[in-house]
Amino acid sequence: QVQLVESGGGLVQPGGSLRLSCVVSGSISSIAIMGWYRQAPGKQRDVVAQIIGGGTTIYADSVKGRFTISRDNAKNMVDLQINSLKPEDTAVYYCNVHDRGYAYWGKGTLVTVSS
Repeated sequence: QVQLVESGGGLVQPGGSLRLSCVVSGSISSIAIMGWYRQAPGKQRDVVAQIIGGGTTIYADSVKGRFTISRDNAKNMVDLQINSLKPEDTAVYYCNVHDRGYAYWGKGTLVTVSS
């Protein structure tokens, strides 16, 4: 059974940085798509960044240049470095894995950007 556990959220001032981490337990393939989504209060859950097994990355326009996704296949981890945080980045951030027709989700970690 695949399980995802996120960490690294918290309260940060505008302009600050955070690093989110997601540890994946269970077996996933090397071609699995790993990613991060976020859901702000009252809004739908949207994709933030994804990384494919070969290392190709995809970012939402709103985070390009500020967020960096990386993965460690040996450790089954996917990280999200978030810089230059803005109040509108406030949301619950969810780790996600799409693998062989299945989608797995973590429980989320809250990022609050406020002065």
